[in-house]
Amino acid sequence: MLTYPDIDPVAISLGPFQVHWYGLMYVVGFVAAWFLGRRRAARIDLTADDVGDMLFYAALGVVLGGRLGYALFYGLDQWLADPLWIFRIWDGGMSFHGGLAGVLLASLWFARRKRLAFFTLTDFVAPLVPIGLGAGRIGNFINRELPGRVTELPWGMPFPGMGPEPRHPSSLYEAILEGAILFAVLWWVSARPRRRGLVSGLFLTLYGVFRFGVEFVRLPDAHIGYLAFGWLTMGMLLTLPMIAAGVALIAWSRRQPVDAKL
Repeated sequence: MLTYPDIDPVAISLGPFQVHWYGLMYVVGFVAAWFLGRRRAARIDLTADDVGDMLFYAALGVVLGGRLGYALFYGLDQWLADPLWIFRIWDGGMSFHGGLAGVLLASLWFARRKRLAFFTLTDFVAPLVPIGLGAGRIGNFINRELPGRVTELPWGMPFPGMGPEPRHPSSLYEAILEGAILFAVLWWVSARPRRRGLVSGLFLTLYGVFRFGVEFVRLPDAHIGYLAFGWLTMGMLLTLPMIAAGVALIAWSRRQPVDAKL
């Protein structure tokens, strides 16, 4: 059994001004996406400035969509009871599925503005995302969020405020799967000629499978619980359409020519 590390969720505190690790993880994700995007920008006829503009709109989509999605899917009662709660992002509470919807809308707008095929742009963006996902899950871990179920595995650890039983560090599982492994696969596939839509389809499918699997060892939100069968969670329910869309997109990509914009 491991010990849950005692890390203060506040990274920097200067009087009333506080910088939380959770917020810094978003900075890590966007800086990594900016750096990696600049390396490949010329492949789809974008400039370094274009990458910065794209990430600005994507950041708005992530924050607005992620927070609104969490409020609608997971925290509607809390939002109705405390309308200002939705602005306290540093306390945690972001929905990946809402953030994804926000990024897709931003990508659609940016693709039209730059006269790019939508899936050419999403194939470019998809490999830039996993580092931010992994960093965000580490932020969840530091924030003491997303507790796992009780386990006897040697890397289980007592979760703060939930008794002495060792639990799965489910947020770290997601950091590895949705962060490191997803990045490695997408970066490798996108480094060579491939059919349009393949990278985007792989992103949706692999993220969906990874998230669905981890949900089996992660406790559901206490105020929602299991939706059905004693194991179906909201995360699983929202992820199933992603998997279906990803598989359909991979099948569609097989009928597309190799994308000339690499």
